[in-house]
Amino acid sequence: MTRLGTRTRPFVLDGELHRPARLTVAELREGWDQHRADVVFDCATAGPQRHTFEGPLLREVVASAGPAFDVRRRKDRSRFVLAVSGGDGHHTVLSWAEIDADFGNTPVLLATHLDGEGLDGQGSQLVVPSDRCGARYVSAITRVWFGPCTVPE
Repeated sequence: MTRLGTRTRPFVLDGELHRPARLTVAELREGWDQHRADVVFDCATAGPQRHTFEGPLLREVVASAGPAFDVRRRKDRSRFVLAVSGGDGHHTVLSWAEIDADFGNTPVLLATHLDGEGLDGQGSQLVVPSDRCGARYVSAITRVWFGPCTVPE
């Protein structure tokens, strides 16, 4: 699919959700409020990086897909995790409690813009503004999986 001469790259939002989806950068931009994050993080190979990202909050995008937990039960919500995969094979994990407004309230973004440029051709980027290092910044997101964390007995 092309849009303004660039290839849009949808990612899959799935797992324990009532309404899984395939979302493009354009859909992220049009479907949710956009938030801005001015960040500085240390890159192991390139040193300090300064960037401005814009995009919707990850928790709002996942919430719109209908997480399969009882929103009234905090302990139920606190056992869910998100696994995010990127086009380069990079993966990271976040807890729902980390981004939930009743717990950590971390404003994690699914970026639609990087330094004022649209990410339509590259795909959305996971942005964790509170991280000092950039290891959880996942580029060209291909999948966001949401589900419960179960502990082996």
